Amino acid sequence: MTVNEVKDALHGTYLCGEEHGETEVHSACGSDMMSDVLAFLKDQAVLLTGLCNPQVIRTAEMMDIVCIVFVRGKMPDQNMIEMAREKGLPIISTRHRMFSACGLLYEKGLRGGASD
Repeated sequence: MTVNEVKDALHGTYLCGEEHGETEVHSACGSDMMSDVLAFLKDQAVLLTGLCNPQVIRTAEMMDIVCIVFVRGKMPDQNMIEMAREKGLPIISTRHRMFSACGLLYEKGLRGGASD
């Protein structure tokens, strides 16, 4: 799956990083707790979250996350968008709730990792 396919599956909107839309996504993680994301430890994952603070961008950078999806229509501030843009990290916003967004991606074949 690519970042563009994630966006389309979630009826999302790019907030930045659309030029990275062909980047491959191998797994997904849905969490508002960055400590859980740090424990996830998967390469080329998409992070689904409703948490809007700069720590999300920093965590994504540390974990080789290739895209952040903000659920429930959450909108990061301009500073966060600029941080992501500088790091080449696509940000997508979707109106779907976390559970629904994860389900839609699962339905399209994206998994969370080896335990699925």
